[in-house]
Amino acid sequence: MRRWVCVPMITLCLLLTACGRTGEDEAASLREHYHDMAGCSMEALVTCDQEGLEWEARLKCEYVPGGEITVEVLEPETIAGVRAVLNDTDWSLEFEDASLNVGFLSEEAVSPATCLPRLMSALRDGWLLEENEETWNEVPCMRLCVDQSGTQSGKIISTIWLRQDDGKPLRGEIAVDGEIILTAEFTSFSFYDTLEES
Repeated sequence: MRRWVCVPMITLCLLLTACGRTGEDEAASLREHYHDMAGCSMEALVTCDQEGLEWEARLKCEYVPGGEITVEVLEPETIAGVRAVLNDTDWSLEFEDASLNVGFLSEEAVSPATCLPRLMSALRDGWLLEENEETWNEVPCMRLCVDQSGTQSGKIISTIWLRQDDGKPLRGEIAVDGEIILTAEFTSFSFYDTLEES
């Protein structure tokens, strides 16, 4: 009798394993859009909370993989119009006709200005740690947790909630050494033409 009880349990384990594989396939399919994209435009409310310091701004980002990336402050009004321009090696701040070079940009740099580009980079090239279906603010999402750790800034984990209906980001978090320091609530997102289409 005991042998017959094991057979249904083994079958159930195999079915559960197959369910996990479907989730991996869905995560890979969603990430493929980001890996193949020519670029994207997005806006998000970005919040920084580190060591008791809080900072919040509405940012617009034009992201081009391997090219120039711009992040512009839309709100608060006191700093609206300030832009950060990032490339592979350094970044600068611009306002009207003035430009200030801020210096070398390491791969491990984590700041509010790099939050949105870092989340896109995580979707494209980060090491996938886990994925699962999760509802965020009543929106069905695929939640992806991605490792982007570098050599200087400790363990960097990005978590992104992608809408299940269109694969666009709804929310993102960046944690360093287990502490969430940046969050992004996306208010708009659009892909440029994908490489395949162009």
